[in-house]
Amino acid sequence: MAKTEVYSWRVSAAVKRSLEDEARRRKLSLAELIDEIARSWLATRAGDGGASDRMRAEARRWIGSISGGGARRSERVRELVRARLQERHGRQRAR
Repeated sequence: MAKTEVYSWRVSAAVKRSLEDEARRRKLSLAELIDEIARSWLATRAGDGGASDRMRAEARRWIGSISGGGARRSERVRELVRARLQERHGRQRAR
């Protein structure tokens, strides 16, 4: 198959060394190794027939969600959790 497309991205030096070492070990060019890795990953994703997506969708139905309470609620989570625990158990945490 003729390769006509170019794709470029940055990787850490350690990842680059590992890829080059593996390509040498397999007696492949770096481009051939990366092509093989990409094909394998894509085949794995396509092979599940969307099962992962279906499992996540089903899980979302049963897991529930956190209802909103203001745009800054996440910044106050510690305070809100402590207040809820105090309401429930009637005691404060020792400092």
